[in-house]
Amino acid sequence: MKTLGLYLHVPFCKSKCRYCDFCSLPNPAPDHMEEYVDALCRDLAERSTDCAEYTVNTVYFGGGTPTLLQPDRLVSVLECVSRYYRLSPDAEITAECNPATVDCVGLRNLREGGFNRLSMGLQSADDRELKRLGRLHSFADFEETWNWAVQAGFSNLSVDVMFGIPLQTAESFAQTLERVTALSPKHLSAYSLTVEEGTAFGRIGEENLQLPNEDTVREMYLTMVSYLAAHGLHRYEISNFAACGYESRHNLKYWRGEEYLGFGPAAHSDFGGVRFGNGRDVEGYLAGKDITEERSTPSPMERNGEYVMLGMRLEEGISLLELQRRLGEAESQRVERLLERYAALGLVRRWNGRVGFTSEGMLVSNTLLSELLDFREL
Repeated sequence: MKTLGLYLHVPFCKSKCRYCDFCSLPNPAPDHMEEYVDALCRDLAERSTDCAEYTVNTVYFGGGTPTLLQPDRLVSVLECVSRYYRLSPDAEITAECNPATVDCVGLRNLREGGFNRLSMGLQSADDRELKRLGRLHSFADFEETWNWAVQAGFSNLSVDVMFGIPLQTAESFAQTLERVTALSPKHLSAYSLTVEEGTAFGRIGEENLQLPNEDTVREMYLTMVSYLAAHGLHRYEISNFAACGYESRHNLKYWRGEEYLGFGPAAHSDFGGVRFGNGRDVEGYLAGKDITEERSTPSPMERNGEYVMLGMRLEEGISLLELQRRLGEAESQRVERLLERYAALGLVRRWNGRVGFTSEGMLVSNTLLSELLDFREL
């Protein structure tokens, strides 16, 4: 039986964070959210006919802020998944959650309704940094929501943090990591700030944001990797860390090139050999329109490039035998020569027939991958 991951996008937030480029609408009306649940369930039902041969083993509600939709609505959507798809009894079922958007009763309802994993957006334990990001919660709000989640029975809890953000120092980031690890999370995602056009930060301009310099950001990342490892959270992807057995099974589908279906505006899919993505037309989605904007069938060369690009993001790296099988002997040798050069610079490590980036290599992975994926000679 083939396995499948489902991603369900919830494009609602209390307000728009200053760095956010995701598809999210601030302060939605209650009836708007009810209509959205109906649209998701309609979409799930219509597309289920293509999935009879699949078992769904991961479900991920992302956003936006899914918990703003309210737990009873989230549970009703999950019930639609169970109704129309073969849902594995041990499926990983995740909801993203922002502090102060759900209370202890709501979290208990989520847990009893079938959710078994929460990904909570903290970003920083420093209230001054949070305010600068445009976050509405304080660290105290986060702690309260976190403790409620534990009391509700969630044992698989993840936290998001950011580094390289305005006003942040190496010391304040270290304090964030210290305060977070004191809560014993099973998973942590850490993202370096990217200033995107069209966001509030993009309009302000990087030069006016009081960002830490590149050397400080590098120090933050390298210190974080060793600190988290010492506290039981091993890096398994460039930006993701987990206790053994708590790696995000859903996100690993993306990085390992496995199949997934996305529902809702801005959601993307890779299913049946075809990749397709939805536009950001929320009103069109509510009206039942086809909002697909991108559709392509990746060539074997493109799939091989994705194997390298996504696999090298992982701590497990890629198999040299698989690389040779995909590219052929002559082409894989070109890539291996590059890898040997990177290894001599301390950017790549090799072990047991596999190859992957070192911590230093991960810091410059985009540059290295652009060279590795230059398939004009292949």
